Parts: sequence; structure tokens; C-alpha cells
Amino acid sequence: MTTQQPLAVGLAGAGRMGALHAETLARRLPGVRLAALADPVPGAAQRLADRLGCPKVTTDVGELLDDPDIDAVVIVTPARTHADLVEAAAQAGKAVYCEKPMAVTLAEADRAITAAAKAGVPLQVGFNRRYDTGFRAAHDKIAAGAIGTPQLLRSLTRDPKLADPARVPPWTIFLETLIHDFDTLRYLNPGAEAVEVFAMADALVRPDFKAGGLLDTAVVTVRFDNGAIATAEASFQAVYGYDVRGEVFGSAGMLTMGDLRRTHLTAYGPDGVAAECVTYDQDLFHDAYVAELADFADCVRTGRTPAVTGEDARAALTIALAAIESITTGGPVRVGDREHL
Repeated sequence: MTTQQPLAVGLAGAGRMGALHAETLARRLPGVRLAALADPVPGAAQRLADRLGCPKVTTDVGELLDDPDIDAVVIVTPARTHADLVEAAAQAGKAVYCEKPMAVTLAEADRAITAAAKAGVPLQVGFNRRYDTGFRAAHDKIAAGAIGTPQLLRSLTRDPKLADPARVPPWTIFLETLIHDFDTLRYLNPGAEAVEVFAMADALVRPDFKAGGLLDTAVVTVRFDNGAIATAEASFQAVYGYDVRGEVFGSAGMLTMGDLRRTHLTAYGPDGVAAECVTYDQDLFHDAYVAELADFADCVRTGRTPAVTGEDARAALTIALAAIESITTGGPVRVGDREHL
């Protein structure tokens, strides 16, 4: 590949998020082309390719990875397939962007990280809040000392609707939802790492599915090695919209970020004060989703290390696994011995 040639990217996974990333690769990033699509569901990749003008389609992800014309791979498949695909893509010499979570066990995470390092290819993980303008500005201010030493942090994710609880794998609230918040808390507490975790969770939205392993509501307390105490919370159903917020209280001030209002319009009437809310993650974080893929493409071209690495994904996973252990044991969990979580 030369700097004059478009970066050829193959995408694995033609579902909801895959379709968004595919459209970004095909239409929103100068110097990037969507070269191939793979999805095992018959017709899924072809339908998306027809809409976006993608020239190659396959139901075999391995075929995509073996394609010598592809420079980089974007992995947007189900969470429990991610680590194996990262490893395979790296071994095929492809730069790798992987949606969160990169892995669901530490052993998987280590294999993925090792494979990318051995192959000498970039590995970026899709923690999109780091690319949101508000969250990024907060990080930069904290890193510059604008609010002194972080003391109390908060991150929350509330999804708008729990559509089909039967399709939610066990521990999803920690491994796929709160994993964002765990990364956000690390991002907003630069240089600090978690040392202790305590979690509580229940099925409050759909208690009739609790016996099947569903947990749809959770709160996690995280203590960091710089003394800061953080909380992360999640719910699978906020009837008013898609709600993602953060807060950092420090020795010299406080920062808040996140706003689920669709616009800055507020209506005042006989029924009170009202504002229309965002109900879809791709609306709230649209620009961040584009920015993270633009940054990935730049990393591939320049060879610089991605802003969100496999090690970042592993650190967030460590907190998630400690939270799961805390739910199982009913007590706090030390996370210093990460190899044995």
C-alpha cells in the first residue's frame, strides 16, 4: 500500500452496528474504501453491499481475512467471536479495529494482544465515548489538572428498551454494556487503575427472566489506586431515551458530560417543561463513531499506536470480570492480581 492508494478495509458483521460502520467506510472517510463484506447469515452482507456499492461479499470471514487486497479489518460480529477474529486477522497481517468487548476472558484478551504485537499491526478497540467531544474535552481538562485531583467519578448507561430478554446472554450487562463505563472511568481518571470492585445487580426490568440468568440493572463501585472512588451504573430500559452521562468531582472543581436531549429546544407549556430525547445510540454518538474509524485509518497509514488499545480493552475487561466475581461471591473483589480473575 502507498499513501496514494485508498486504504482497503474489509468488514465482518453486517448487523445493526456493522451497517453503520460499513456506511462510514464507504461514504464518510476520504482515502478509505469498503473493499469487502462478510457475514455468515445468507444475504445479509449482499444486501448491505448492494446499498453501498461494495465489490466483494462472502459468508466466510476467513475468506475476507485471506484476501491479499485488504489492508485492514473492522470486526463487528457477536461479542463472543471477537477475540478469535482479532487473532486470526492479526495473523493474516491485517490492521484490526474491533468493536467492544475485544474479549470476554483475560486469556482471550492476552491472545489477541499478543497476536497483534507479534504481527506488528495496529489493534484498536471501539470505545466510542473517547471520541465524543464532551468526554474528550473532560479528559483533556482532567489531564491538565483543571479540576485538581479526581476524587469521585460517575459513569452511566441506560438503554431505551429491553426488547427481547431471551436473547441476552448471561453477564451481558457487565461484559457488553458497563464495559463502556469501565473504560470511561479509566479514561476520566488518567493514569489510575482499578484496585477494588463491588457490584450489585438484579432483574428489575424483567424479573420473570432472572431465573434464566438475566441481569438488567446494575451498580458497580470501583476504587482506584490514586484513591478515587467511582460508580458505574446501567439499566436496560430507560423509558425516556438513551441516557449516557459522566461526572468527575475533583479537589478543585467538577466536570459533567452527556446530554440526551435531541436538540437544545425546550418547550414550556401547560403540562410543564419538556424536551425531545435521543432514543438511539447511533444518533447520540454518530460523530464519535465516525471519528474513531477515521482515527483507525490514520493509525494504519501512519503506523502510530491507536488511542484505544488492546491493553485498554483488557483493563476494562478486568473490571467487568471483577464485577461478575463480586456478584457471584457477594463481596468486594481485589483486582490487583489480574491474571487470576
